[in-house]
Amino acid sequence: MQLSNLPAQPLDYLVIAAHPDDAELSLGGTLASLKTQNARVGVLDLTNGEPTPLGTPEIRERETAAATKALGLDWRGNLGLPNRSLVADLDARRRLAGALRVLRPRVLFAHYWEDAHPDHVAASALVDAARFWAKLTKTDMPGEPHYPARVYYFFSMHLRLHVQPSFVLDVSAQHDRKMEAIACYHSQFIAGRPASPSFLDEIRDRDRYWGWTIGTRFGEPLLCREPVGLRGLRDLV
Repeated sequence: MQLSNLPAQPLDYLVIAAHPDDAELSLGGTLASLKTQNARVGVLDLTNGEPTPLGTPEIRERETAAATKALGLDWRGNLGLPNRSLVADLDARRRLAGALRVLRPRVLFAHYWEDAHPDHVAASALVDAARFWAKLTKTDMPGEPHYPARVYYFFSMHLRLHVQPSFVLDVSAQHDRKMEAIACYHSQFIAGRPASPSFLDEIRDRDRYWGWTIGTRFGEPLLCREPVGLRGLRDLV
């Protein structure tokens, strides 16, 4: 488990993503918005995302560090599981549950459970199982029992579904920061790709659509298996 420079305080929000860049693609605006509210926000990548056609582990590590800085995240780590072979088995569950007990996030963000990418599907199942295991007593896992209060699921890129989200978050004010963070992954989204329309154009258009659904410039959809409670209606757009 490659967890270093642990945060001084428990995280408010933790994204658990199969690969570096998944969090930025689906939640970059959400994470940037949370930081403007002084939330403690982190990302735990399950794999290093390599190999890819134009990337290397060293390139991907530099790109991830740049994207992390662009979003102003409080913490980022990597669980060191195998890319392309991610499996929600007992060993991976134990490792992730141990990380949750150490990081103690209040809210989790996880991949939506239906996708064409097997790693995304496995990551979603792994989060659900590890969240439960993290609260177990009488175990040799590190840390104290912990159970994140909520899991919100984000939508990835590999299956063109139009799932009805539980809510869409207005990320208009922070969308430029999202695009800046995604552009840090030059080997993945810029090098060797068409200049027009670019991959970044596609991301912007998709976010523009979700913004349109709620009457704002840009939005990011999220889904929750459980009802989402509100303390009031003042913040609804």
